[in-house]
Amino acid sequence: MKKVSLVAGCWLLVIGLNAQKVKDKIQKAYQQFESDSQLKHAINSLYVINAKTGEVVFDKNSQVGLAAASTQKIITATTAFELLGKDYRYKTELGYNGKIENGILKGNLFIVGGGDPTLGSWRYPTTIDTVILKNWLTGVRKLKIKKIDGDIAGVDDKFESQTTPDGWIWQDLGNYYGAGVSGLNWHENQYDLKLAPGKKEGDSVKILGTYPELEYNYMVNELRTGAKGSGDNGYIYFPPYGLNAFLRGTIPLGENPFVISGSLPMPSRYPVGFLGDMIKKEKINISGEWPATNIGYLANHEKVSYPEKILDTHYSPPLDSIIYWFLKKSINLYGEALIKTFAYEKKGFGSTDTGVVIVKDFWKQKGLDPEELNIKDGSGLSPQNRVTTHAQVEILKYAKSRSWFPYFFDALPEYNNMKMKSGTINDVKGYCGYHTSGDGTQYIFSFLVNNYSGSPSALVQKMYRVLDVLK
Repeated sequence: MKKVSLVAGCWLLVIGLNAQKVKDKIQKAYQQFESDSQLKHAINSLYVINAKTGEVVFDKNSQVGLAAASTQKIITATTAFELLGKDYRYKTELGYNGKIENGILKGNLFIVGGGDPTLGSWRYPTTIDTVILKNWLTGVRKLKIKKIDGDIAGVDDKFESQTTPDGWIWQDLGNYYGAGVSGLNWHENQYDLKLAPGKKEGDSVKILGTYPELEYNYMVNELRTGAKGSGDNGYIYFPPYGLNAFLRGTIPLGENPFVISGSLPMPSRYPVGFLGDMIKKEKINISGEWPATNIGYLANHEKVSYPEKILDTHYSPPLDSIIYWFLKKSINLYGEALIKTFAYEKKGFGSTDTGVVIVKDFWKQKGLDPEELNIKDGSGLSPQNRVTTHAQVEILKYAKSRSWFPYFFDALPEYNNMKMKSGTINDVKGYCGYHTSGDGTQYIFSFLVNNYSGSPSALVQKMYRVLDVLK
């Protein structure tokens, strides 16, 4: 018995010595990191705990709120699993009102959105735009009509009309990662812009086309040809509901065609427009407006109507599948849809501000100070967000105890051979996640850097060197 106790005591001593060794090493690595010239005017925070014991391994500025960029997505994702459940699905309905007489629909055809951010997305077999449109057309064919004496309308009023959160910057809004979320979304609310660079650096750039085709917008093309290998430095300045886009910056010489992606200015028009095109090809006449939207009705002081009979109901993939791509590919649109969905499910109307309050209140109930989550959106794109590394680690720790954790963990990307979510906006870089060291110790960490200078890629390697201590 004494021998067993002695062995156990020695083992605990070894564990304690190893833990102290890691603490000393990470302290040294972090001091070296802070002294780097790239961090001269920066604010940084690193918080690391032992995942099993909760013991703090390292703490620097863990109570200081910092811009978290896309690492903030772990907050939205964990909240979604808790409030909505891993099997939650969005619903989109095709229906009509009025009556059918002599092959004529005397009423309107509607696509009623439920906020589904995957509708028309290429990421899932069941959400591909052509698949959904084919299903809708099948529903229309069942009516056996030859004319629609009314409108084809998109209804997107389950979410607020403001598609992007306050605090997003002008440079982001027209680009795919700045796509706003509507009650009726399509193709992840983005389009591809196909371009042809000039023959030499400085030449103008030719627009070859877009997919989906932009139906009524005008593009002011100020793009120029950049140096060979210079990459995508093109930006689309295009506000929600706008008519005119401005293309600025450069695309690289010698890459023809070159594609950049932008955000659809009014997403709800596109599924309606495409369905209308298919209906016309069926030789079914449409006497009313299409694509019509409830925003258009309200602008014209007309009453918004809704379907009385449903022809088709489309369900999104389950939440765990949505979270997979949300974290793996850092899709901002999904985060903004989720934050509004929290509000819709709890209060009956989807708004960002209400969703933010719900998120903060949820984590307050779990013991977090809501002031540690000074958030403005669901994706982390706003530079006004302020989150503490302590809050992120506590949320990651909570996630580890939940039944849905395997789905969450699987969705986290892998960088530097570590499972962690990255985050990047202007002069901000972050990582947060989990790692199991070579000796089996499990760590949870959050590492945020604000206002650094110099090369982003160089900073990343320096952050990796600090995190390598946990290996």
